[in-house]
Amino acid sequence: MRLYALIILLFSSITSISQNCNYTLSGTVVDLHDSSVLLGATLIVAGTEQAVQTDLEGKFTLVGLCENTYSIQVSHPYCLTEGYTIKVIGNTTKIFRLEHHLEELNEVILKGKANRNKTNTLFENKVSKEELERFSSGSLGDALNSLSGVSSLNTGNTVVKPMINGLHSSRVIIVNNGVRMEDQEWGAEHAPNVDVNAAGNLTLIKGAGALQYGGDAVGGVIVAEASKVTVKDSLYGKSILSAASNGRGSSVTSQLTKSYQNGWYGTAQGTVKRFGDFEAPDYVLSNTGIFERNASLRIGLNRFDYGMEAYYSLFKNDIGILRASHLGGAQDQVRAINSDRPLIIRDFTYNITEPNQDVIHHLARLRVFKRFVGLGKISLQYDYQRNNRLEFDIRRGDDADKASLDLRLDTHTLMLDLDGVLNHKSNLKSGMMARYQNNFANPNTGVRRLIPDFDKYDLGVYGIVDYRLDKNLILEVGARFDYTFMDVFKFYRTSFWESRGYDEQFTNIVVKELDNQILTNPQLNYYNASATAGGTYAFDDEYKLFFNYSLASRAPNPSELFSEGLHHSASRIELGDLRFRHEVSNKLALTLQRENSTFGFSINPYINSISDFIVIEPTEIQQTVRGSFQVWEYRQINARLLGVDVDASYTFVTNFRFDHQFSLVKGYDRNRKEALINMPSVNTKNGLVYQNTEYHNLRLALESQYVFSQNEFPDNNFEVFVPETQTFEVVDVSTPPDAYHLLNFSSNIDFNIGKKSKLTLGLTIDNLMNTSYRNYLNRLRYYADDLGRNLLLNFKYKY
Repeated sequence: MRLYALIILLFSSITSISQNCNYTLSGTVVDLHDSSVLLGATLIVAGTEQAVQTDLEGKFTLVGLCENTYSIQVSHPYCLTEGYTIKVIGNTTKIFRLEHHLEELNEVILKGKANRNKTNTLFENKVSKEELERFSSGSLGDALNSLSGVSSLNTGNTVVKPMINGLHSSRVIIVNNGVRMEDQEWGAEHAPNVDVNAAGNLTLIKGAGALQYGGDAVGGVIVAEASKVTVKDSLYGKSILSAASNGRGSSVTSQLTKSYQNGWYGTAQGTVKRFGDFEAPDYVLSNTGIFERNASLRIGLNRFDYGMEAYYSLFKNDIGILRASHLGGAQDQVRAINSDRPLIIRDFTYNITEPNQDVIHHLARLRVFKRFVGLGKISLQYDYQRNNRLEFDIRRGDDADKASLDLRLDTHTLMLDLDGVLNHKSNLKSGMMARYQNNFANPNTGVRRLIPDFDKYDLGVYGIVDYRLDKNLILEVGARFDYTFMDVFKFYRTSFWESRGYDEQFTNIVVKELDNQILTNPQLNYYNASATAGGTYAFDDEYKLFFNYSLASRAPNPSELFSEGLHHSASRIELGDLRFRHEVSNKLALTLQRENSTFGFSINPYINSISDFIVIEPTEIQQTVRGSFQVWEYRQINARLLGVDVDASYTFVTNFRFDHQFSLVKGYDRNRKEALINMPSVNTKNGLVYQNTEYHNLRLALESQYVFSQNEFPDNNFEVFVPETQTFEVVDVSTPPDAYHLLNFSSNIDFNIGKKSKLTLGLTIDNLMNTSYRNYLNRLRYYADDLGRNLLLNFKYKY
């Protein structure tokens, strides 16, 4: 046995001695971005003293290698050093790819300039992180209101819904950290379930040009993105405490981020807001408090060539609805609309009672991406959302604490996207999407379900190509196709079913006929095509011209199709129509922009023609067992919207700047030859800003906002019989309120605390003169004035 072992060792030794170690490892070291060669890169063979540098052509050769596996370290100035395991079999060649410009990328991220435009042919408005922090105690709609062309459709002062160029709800897509929000956005009084404190920046796209987010953005797209995380070992965060006089409440938000040099990172964030009854200049707006709690967690790996991110957020909001908007009989409705004061005014309280909303929104997302040489960046994303909406009416007896509306909306989405380079002049964005959505309307409310149970399936595919014709002109074209299928189960009242003529037109969808109800199973298909074409021309370093044509196609939402009953938090009865077709929008937009530190501006005229536009209008007052409510009914028309947005900024002396905004939009019903309801009034903002970066970054700003009275509106007034007086009274729901002027003041100052911490103190006074006014776009303007003066203190600590 010992002899055999010695023989084996002898032959092993001979084999080792005779091994050929004259092989070479050669190749090039290139930039991972564009495959440009990297000269002066150093390659070191681990465990040996052998090292070599690349030549002027990025080439290298390592000699005297055996057929073996080697660990090789590759480094280059401004690159992240990488380690590779290479198996040498004969003379071997290898291309090493390094992340070049790494330090430059980090610098750009730190300065907040890393965000690329979402489109090449539409002018994009952005709200920076610093501006968002001034709205820490407010909502997403409040922050967007600072941009020209953006209004808000309000339900009182607590439900703020963004409106872009006169369009809102399902016509505006909101993307929250890469996820399209699905939260019953069809309701006019459903505010976006987005915590403004979780966003690092907001991008507003006025039009349907960003096809990667959807083809139904008839109004536009709002993109809320989290802050970029730098690729380095770091621990940083911020906390913001705000206290307000109007509502006598406060909000606190805190965020902490940990990042590593190897690309791993994690961020945790949370917000709590609590306000009591808000106040108009002369009285308390009873039952208008809010209690909001939000949290989010983000974990990911950030490499240039590959990465992943997992994200979860919770948004919970309890919202009071003005008590004076829910009244008794028809006479009370007439009195409330004709009165200068709410019919119900109570003492201030933090309690939120009926009517109110209780909304919980869960969002979870998992995204992975990989870059492939010659192809581009491929991303795969799955996201899940659950939105549970409870709306409470004023009920008595055993049902006093039971919700009148209980909706649960579950949404699953899978997306695959490619962001590639066709050649040195052209880029391609393409992708596909599949979505499944289930809505469950809880029947245990004891109230007729306003929105029925349904399953909804969406499939979409898009492609966008941009081409740089020369150094001044970029062209872009894109197309998208979406298929939507809805499988619905709905009970109709027999009387409503027959009054609409459904009994003759939709006999094939009847499942069962009961005493006074009919169970139906509508199955609806929608085929929607969308497209964009345009370009950007740069005259010089300052002037740019954006021109864009957008075709958008939107399927009607469940509220427009199936509403039939009392919408409790909206304080009105809503009636939809099963026969609606999809909307088709054709929009032309131009923007002339000048970027200059002394005098800059943008002028954005547009025209938007929409076929089969779905509008909702008041038609009458109807008495129910819960009181008397306005009836609002959907109808389909051909509409045209045209307008212009203007922004300008002029630094006339050192540290002093004058800002100007002007927005005008006109909407017309081409069928009836009359104005559209709920179009924003012409408005203008003018501000004087003093900012001294050398004195603690002191900023003082005085803003004047003038909102004209809306002089173009439809006549939707109607008569109602008042039993108490046995007379008919005209209910004026059409006449807009008077014009108004507001003054707002804001200020902040920074103090460095240590080497890496900073404290910012801010003071804001809204409605400085405590002006009484009513906003035409506030759906509760019939019953009360808008907010009075509000002093807001803001403490921000960055560490």
